[in-house]
Amino acid sequence: MKFICKMQGSTSALLVLLAFMGTRSICAQAAKPNRNRVRTIITSPLPPHMRGDSLRATLISVQYGPGEASPSHTHACPVIVYVLEGKMRSKIDGQAEAIYNAGESFYEPPGALHTISANASKDKPSRFLAFFVCDRNTPLSSDAPIPPSEAGHD
Repeated sequence: MKFICKMQGSTSALLVLLAFMGTRSICAQAAKPNRNRVRTIITSPLPPHMRGDSLRATLISVQYGPGEASPSHTHACPVIVYVLEGKMRSKIDGQAEAIYNAGESFYEPPGALHTISANASKDKPSRFLAFFVCDRNTPLSSDAPIPPSEAGHD
């Protein structure tokens, strides 16, 4: 199932997420950026009445330069993506490839293979927020397994 919505601005999205996380939220230090300039904005356990003993909410910012992309990957938990700037190309298990513009968002189901996550522009950057609700001990992202045919196995 594909979910797309428009919001009035990235400030509104961030305020809603911060309000959801409560007053005890812990602002994370900016993580060392990788080649895609990924930065953790905030991460916090959920309140106890929302399974806070085992779940955390995390908001990250990702920036792709012109033509940049991430390798295929999966997320163990659901992800909501909001495009802040530019255009993002995406393909997720069972869905057609799509391009999302600034102001649009989409949902990634847990465990789905994200085969395309890329800047749709060859000359302008793109930037998006990704909101995760995961088990505290689960990595946010994992490399996609290499199919035996591509790994040199029969």
